[in-house]
This record gives sequence, C-alpha cells and structure tokens, in this order.
Amino acid sequence: MAKTNPADFRLYVRWFWYAVVAAPTGLILILLLTWAGLFGSLPSTEEIANPRSYLATQIITSDGRQLGTFFTENRVHSDYNELPPHLVQALIATEDERFMKHGGIDFRALARAVVKLGRDGGGSTITQQLAKQMFHEPARGFKRLFQKPKEWIIAMQLESRYSKEELIAMYFNQFDFLYQGVGVYNASNVYFGKKPNELTIEESATLVGMCKNPWLYNPAREGREEAALNRRNTVIDQMERSDYLTEEEADSLKAIPMKINFTPGGHDKGLAPYLREHIRQFMKEWVETHRKPDGSEYNLYTDGLKIYTTVDSRMQRAAEEAVEQHMTQLQKAFFRQIKGRAAGPFYFDNGNSVAGANQIIAKAMKQTGRWQNLLDSGLSEEAAVKAFKKPIEMKVFAWGGDRDTVMSPWDSIKYMKSIYQVGLLSVEPQTGFVKAWVGGVDFRHFKYDAVRQGRRQVGSTFKPFVYAAAIADKKFSPCMQVPNIQTCIEAGQYGLAESWCPSNSDDKYGGVLTLKQALAGSVNTVTAYLMKQIGPAPVAQLAQNLGVKSDIPIVPSIALGTVDMSIFELVGAYTAFGNQGLYTEPIVILRIEDANGVVLDEFSPATREVFSPEVAYTMVSLLQGVTQSGTGARLRYGGGGYPDGVATGFPYSFDMPIAGKTGTTQNNSDGWFVGMVPNLVTGVWAGCQDRSAHFGSTAYGQGASTALPVWALYMRRLYADPKIGVRRDGFDRPSVPMTIPLDCGEFFSDQAEAREEDSEFN
Repeated sequence: MAKTNPADFRLYVRWFWYAVVAAPTGLILILLLTWAGLFGSLPSTEEIANPRSYLATQIITSDGRQLGTFFTENRVHSDYNELPPHLVQALIATEDERFMKHGGIDFRALARAVVKLGRDGGGSTITQQLAKQMFHEPARGFKRLFQKPKEWIIAMQLESRYSKEELIAMYFNQFDFLYQGVGVYNASNVYFGKKPNELTIEESATLVGMCKNPWLYNPAREGREEAALNRRNTVIDQMERSDYLTEEEADSLKAIPMKINFTPGGHDKGLAPYLREHIRQFMKEWVETHRKPDGSEYNLYTDGLKIYTTVDSRMQRAAEEAVEQHMTQLQKAFFRQIKGRAAGPFYFDNGNSVAGANQIIAKAMKQTGRWQNLLDSGLSEEAAVKAFKKPIEMKVFAWGGDRDTVMSPWDSIKYMKSIYQVGLLSVEPQTGFVKAWVGGVDFRHFKYDAVRQGRRQVGSTFKPFVYAAAIADKKFSPCMQVPNIQTCIEAGQYGLAESWCPSNSDDKYGGVLTLKQALAGSVNTVTAYLMKQIGPAPVAQLAQNLGVKSDIPIVPSIALGTVDMSIFELVGAYTAFGNQGLYTEPIVILRIEDANGVVLDEFSPATREVFSPEVAYTMVSLLQGVTQSGTGARLRYGGGGYPDGVATGFPYSFDMPIAGKTGTTQNNSDGWFVGMVPNLVTGVWAGCQDRSAHFGSTAYGQGASTALPVWALYMRRLYADPKIGVRRDGFDRPSVPMTIPLDCGEFFSDQAEAREEDSEFN
C-alpha cells in the first residue's frame, strides 16, 4: 500500500483552511463592496423603510366584495391577519423552510445551491425574493451575479426593519400573479372570486405554486392546466413534509380536481363594467375638487382609495345572468326573423327599407377610424366604400364569446346594429340604494350605457304618472268606470295645431272600464280621458318632481309615453310608488375612504314628498292589476314564448304581490318593464341601438316579450337566495285610514246603495 506523503497531507490541510477562511472572508468582502456601491447603487434607507407601491382604488359592494379597481398597477394591500394560516404555511414550506430562523440569508440553503448547482432548488429566501421584486428589474446571465449581493444586503436591511409577519404580507402584496392579479388580494379575486381569508388549502397551494413561475404554472392558461395541478400538488407535498399537513390530509387534497373561478382583471371585464365606468367618470370629477391634507391631488389610479357602493354583488351577478339567459334566446329569434331581408334589421314607415338601411350604415361607416384611415391613405370616397365592402377576417360579438368570421366592414356594421341591447337598474325604493346596474350586453363592443346615457321613448310606462296626477288632483278611485270610446283633445288647446284623438293599440272599443282594468290593459282611450281632465302641465310637473330631468313637452301626447327618458330617471320616479309617495333619488356611492380608512366624503340620497301615502298606495294597487290580469300577467301563469316556439325561459308562476307596468313604443323600437315588490324596484329596457332596427311584429317586440322576461329571470334568482332579503309579502299600507276606495266590490255596492237612497229621496 502506498504511503501518504506528509508534505502532500500538509498541503491538503492548508488548502482546507484557506477554503474555510477564504469563503466567508470573500463573502464578507463582497457584501462590503456591494454596500459601498461598487456593484451599483442600493435603495436608500428611506426607500427601504417606505417602499413605493402603487395601490389600486377599490370599488367595494354592500356585501363586502371587490367589484373592480382603477389602477396603474392593480394592487390591493392585505394585512398579515387577513391571510389564512395555510396560505402562509404553503409559502414557507415551498419557498423557504427556515424563514422564521434566518436573518435574510439562509447560508445552509445557499451552500446547498452552490454545491449542487441549484439542482435541489436555489438558495434565495423569501426575503431575498421580496428584495428582488421591490428593488430590481429582472437581470440574466453575468449581470445576475452582481444583482445577487444587492439582494443579500437589501434582504438583511428588510429583516432588520420588519417583522417576519410583515415580510410575509409584503411578499404576497408585491407578487404579480398575472391577469391583473397583482398581490394576493386581487389574485384571490381573479382566480377564485374570493377574498384571501376565504381561500381553501388547495386554492392557497395553487397560488403559492404560481410563485415559482406565474406564467408556466397558471391554471387559467390553456394547455397549462396539468402543469398547474402538478405544481399545486407539489406544494401540498411540501406542506406535508413540513408537518403542516398529515399524509391523509395531503392525499385527500391532491385528489381534488383543479377548480378556478377565473375573472381576469381589466376595465372591460368582470362584474358591472358599465357601472364601474360611471363611477370612474364621477371620480375623475371628484379628484379635481378634493385635495389631500398636504394640498396635493388624489390619484385615482395609485392612491388606493376605497369607494363603498350600494351595489350587492349577488344581485348584480343575478342581473347579468338573467340578461344573458334571455337575450341569448331573443337574439336568436331576431336573427331568424330578419334572415334574408335585404334591409337586415331595419324597418321604415315609407317601405323603402333598403335605401334607409344603406343610409344608416353609410353614416356609421364614416364615423369609424377605418374610414378615416382609408381616406388618409389617399383613396377617394368611392374607392373607400369599395374597400369597406370587401370581406376580411375579423372578430364580432356573439353571446358565449366573440366569433371569428369573414365579413366585410360594411356588413359588420349591419350585424352590430342587429344586436339587441338591454339595460337594467334595480333600486331599493326606501333608501334609493342601487343594487344592480346593467348598462348593456357587452362593454367591450358597446360602450354606450343604456342606464344613464341612453334616453328612449318610454311608451306606456309613462301612463302611471298620468294616473297619479289625476288621482292626486281628483281623488279618483281605481274602481271608477270610464267609457272605452275614443277621446279627443281639440285643436287650439295646449297649443295643438290639430285635434289629438289617440286610438287603442288593438282598435277595440265599447263598454266601460275601471281605471284598474284600463291601466292593466294599457288602454289609450282611458289615459286620454284622464289627460283631458287635468291637462299635460300637472303631469309634466309631477314627472319633474319625481326626478325626471329629460325635457317633457307640455302636450297631451306625453300621456302615451312619447317622452325620451333614461332607465335611471324612470326607475327613480317609480321609487315614490313603493315608498309612500316619497321620491328617493337613486345613489350608488355611499362613501370614499383613503388607503388608511379615513373617510374623505359621504353621500346620501335626495328625497322629497311628491304625493301622499294614500295616492302612492292607490297607484300600487293599480299597478298590481297589470300583473294580475293585464299585460304583465304572464308572470303569474308562465314564461310565455315566441310565436315560433323559442323558449324565453320557463314558467315563472310568481305568486307574491307584484306591481308593474309594461311599455312598447311605436314600431316596437323599445320594449320596457318596470316591476316592483315591496323593497325593490327594477326597470328593464330592450331594443337595438338604432331605433329603426327592431322586430317586425308586436308579438316579438312588445315589452312583455323583450324586457319582462329579464325581470322575471332576475327575480327568480333573487328569491332563490333568501339571504339577499327580497320581500315576498304585501306592500305596506299607509298608517292613516284610506279615503280612496280600492275594493271595487264594496265600491260598486256603495254606489248602488247611494243610487237607491237618492231614488227614495226623490
């Protein structure tokens, strides 16, 4: 056996001690040089003590959900106590097992990474990863070697200034989980529709698994579902290894399929985009008139304001689901009806629909950016029109997701004008609180908000204001009988150039009708009779007192709903019927707070008494007749349907007290329904953006077919969740005795007795 040379042995020992001494000495030297700025500047003490972080402004619902955000960087802060323990455990077990023991650098993990060349994981601690996120742009290759010592220095400084709990919270608040899910608060909402403290163990493991690479292990990415699942299960294994889970718990959790509720962030996506845009416009004006204590302006996108709203996320979701369910079927029926028509969706009284359609499309064409680009490129108008009529590949709106197609831009305009739109506003009449707001079918394609911006003829939904004005002035009973004959207001009255003699929509006359029967059947002759009794001025004044700001001409024809109004105005006006005659202006925002919870502004609705509780309750009684035996009666006996058999849902069979009014404008351009239960007023409008586009028959285009089903499907969803608290009982009677008879049996009996007494007296 060869003998070991003593000189060689001494050499090995010498080199061993060189390594033992040189390695830490070299590390210390590198840290000192880094501290001195040799490898580039480090963040200042102030920056480390107060790291800059843009915070998104949050819109918060009445049930505590995040409705949306306004952001430069979509980040919402979560405190450590808002993080579930298993989320913290998953992070520590996966990213830094000795996190609670080291001071920013885990030398043991660092040595392992050097010896094994990173095959068993890197040596970066959670604190180092945080330092990298907060103070460095990503670096690769040789530059990464110089960045690493900076992270060590920053990590040690962070550890000296913050507790372990604060560092964990900072890490989760800083990390970008993609799809506008910056920070765990937004990520929880984007991927699971939850707050962080509501996450389950497997959901927490999914998010922590993404920390390794949020793009590679993203469960929402097509084709990455299996990778995300495997990574989630790896995190669960790490939690078991660290004794946070038992083997049985880990096995059970790994067997759960990957489930996400993916709602990507962004202004065009998520719940209530039209409402969020309305709030954004309001806040743009608000920040111009409000200042911080130091005199500087608030920044809507970076200051982390909190906007507390009246909206209920459950009701908002129910409204959007109801809209999609009905409008999907309505759109199919509309496409079938206009299929093969040269004029597509457009109808005109003069019969020349093709020429009229071409005029509408040409006007819309010249308002597009494509048209301007063609002219700017040097094309003549004639050549630009030809280019517009050349088919190209494009995406167009379709229910269920945008559709890839080949279509000319000219035809795409006709197609988009064929899309039936809808608007819905739901308000609590006693408070004015807006509970749901749907401004259209798709905010990406149709930015115009039907709730606040749109003004369309309201049709017969205006008639209750005529009845209310007459009852308030004349004390008419719903049981009062009126002959069903054509009534005229002569030329010369109210500035009329010729006599106004409206016809009934069904051209049926004869007999007598009670006011309740007339309003239920939306009979024009009786409404004209009431208008003749009081004149248009009191009706217009009443509507203005009920919050209508749109122009109301002082002419008799307003009785039939020739007035253009917004859904916001119409529903707001109806609140007085459900609130004892007290008009309550709808509001959305309750208060605005800064990032620290300091209240900056508070809001309350404007209210005023417009008519007595007795008149209000009388109107409720009248409007209940609409759903008992009138144009809204399908709410009682079923879901109806279209003439060609297309289902509008399923039988509704509502048995609770419902007051309401349908409305259909000339040529079926607009369909309306306003429905009331004791603590909720909801208005729905349906129609195309262009008034010339509509159904060709009233059977399809009336409000009872286009708008009422949305209300019914919405209310079914609300009643299915008792926690929402929509009432099923009767409307509240006035506290004082009623002087207006509502029971027609008693009313007619009393009249008969009075006639007998009068006969005996005479």
